[in-house]
Amino acid sequence: VQMLFNSWEFALFILVIYAGYLLLRGVRAQNLLLLFASYWFYGAWDWRFLSLIVISTVVDYWCGAGIHRSLDDRIRKRLLFVSVAMNLGLLAFFKYFNFFVESLEGLLGDAGVDASDWRLGIVLPVGISFYTFQTMSYSIDIYRKEMEPAKSPLDFALFVAFFPQLVAGPIERAKALLPQMSCERVLEAKTFSTGVWLIFWGLWKKIFIADNLSAFVDPVFENSADVTAGMAYLGVVAFAFQIYCDFSGYSDIARGLSRIMGFELRRNFDLPYFARNPSDFWRRWHISLSSWLRDYLYIPLGGNRGGSFGTYRNLSITMLLGGLWHGASWNFVWWGIFHGLLLIGHRLWTVVTGPPAEETTRFGAIWSTFAMFQFTLMGWLLFRATRRVDRGDGTTYDDSWAQIMEILAAPGRGWGFDSETLAYLAQIGFYILPLAMVQWFQWSREDHYVMLKWPTPVRSAFYSALLFLWVFYGAQVGTSFIYFQF
Repeated sequence: VQMLFNSWEFALFILVIYAGYLLLRGVRAQNLLLLFASYWFYGAWDWRFLSLIVISTVVDYWCGAGIHRSLDDRIRKRLLFVSVAMNLGLLAFFKYFNFFVESLEGLLGDAGVDASDWRLGIVLPVGISFYTFQTMSYSIDIYRKEMEPAKSPLDFALFVAFFPQLVAGPIERAKALLPQMSCERVLEAKTFSTGVWLIFWGLWKKIFIADNLSAFVDPVFENSADVTAGMAYLGVVAFAFQIYCDFSGYSDIARGLSRIMGFELRRNFDLPYFARNPSDFWRRWHISLSSWLRDYLYIPLGGNRGGSFGTYRNLSITMLLGGLWHGASWNFVWWGIFHGLLLIGHRLWTVVTGPPAEETTRFGAIWSTFAMFQFTLMGWLLFRATRRVDRGDGTTYDDSWAQIMEILAAPGRGWGFDSETLAYLAQIGFYILPLAMVQWFQWSREDHYVMLKWPTPVRSAFYSALLFLWVFYGAQVGTSFIYFQF
C-alpha cells in the first residue's frame, strides 16, 4: 500500500508512529522508531527500493568519515568522487538511461543501428532525485570543512531516510538537520499548534485545490489541438495553481509532521506567484532545490565572478540541469532553458534600464508581478506538455514539442469568449480565489502564520470555512503528488 499523505492508510500509520514516539524516552529509542517507520514508509512503494537507500547511506557515511579523517588531499578528493559518482550514477541509471537511449535512437537509426532493444524495463524509484542530492551535499560539505561527519550511523541513516520529507523534500542540508537527529527534541505547545496548522493547510491545498483542478487541466492538454485561446490560457493558469498547491501542500505537510515531533525543516515556498522578477521567483519557488543548485553548481562553476559572459553561461548550465533534474523528458530541458533565458534577460534589462520599476513605484511593483506571472505561465506550459505517442510496436516517443505548438496555435482557432470559457473560469476561480485571499493576507503582513494571530471568533470562522470546503467540495479520490515522479 503506497503511503500517500492524503490517504487513510497514512493517517493510521502516523497515529501509531506518533503515539509510540511520544511514549518512548531517549533520543536513540525515538530515532530507532523513526528509522523503522521511514523504511516501512518507503518500502510500501516497492521494497526493492530500500536497497538504494541503504547503499546511499552506507557509502556516504563511509566517505564522509574518510574525508574528515584523512589529511591527504588526494585521498579526500577520491572519496568525494566515490560519493558523488555513486549518487549521480544511481540517478543517471534509474532516471535517465532510457531517455538517452531514446534520444539517440534517431541518430543511430540513420547509421543503421536499431537501439530500441537497448531500453530497459527500469522502474523509477520514488523520490530518488531528492535523497541523492541530500546525501551528496553531506559529503561535499565535509570536504569543504563546513561540517563534521555524523558520529552515529543511526542518526545519519535517519537523516537520509526521514519519512516526512523523503520522497518530495524539502532537500535538507546535513548541517541543519543532522544536529536535530542527535539531540533531545523539545515539544512545545506553539510548535505543535503551528505543525498541526501546516498539516491541515497542506492537505487542504492538495485535496481542495490541486486534485480538483486536475480535472480541468487534463482535458485541455489532452485536446491541445482543438482548444481555443481562452481555454488554453485558463488551462495553464489552472495547472499553475495545481502544481503549486500539490507541491507546496506536500512541503507544508512534511514540515508540519516534522514540527510536531520536534524537528524543523526549511520552508520550501514563499508565495512564489508574488514574485516580481525571475530571480525573485527562484528565491520563492522550490527554495531547497534552487539554493542547492546555487551552492553546489552555480557558485562552483564560477557564479558571477567571470564577467558577463561567464555569468550567463553559468546561469544557463545551472537552469538546464535544474530542468533536467525534474525528469527525463525534453519538456523539462526546455523549461530549464526558458528559465535560464529569463534570468539572463532580466539581468540584461536591468543593465540597460537601471533599477527595476518594482523597486521604485507601486505601479511598477504591480505590473512586474503581473508580467512575471505571465512568464511563469509560459514556463508551466513547457513543464506540463508531456505527451507521448505510441509507435505501434510497444514503444512510445516524446511528442511534447508538438503539443506545445498546438496550444500556442490556439488563437488561430478562436479566442474563446463564450459561455463555455466563462463557465470554466468560474469553476477554476471557485478553487483558486480562497487561496489567493489567504496568501494576500500572508503577503501584505509578511507573515505566513498571520491567520493564527487573528481574534478567536475570526480564526474559528476561517477554520470552519476551510473545513466546509474540504468536506463538501474536496476531491473524493486521493491522488499521488506530482513531484513523487521526480
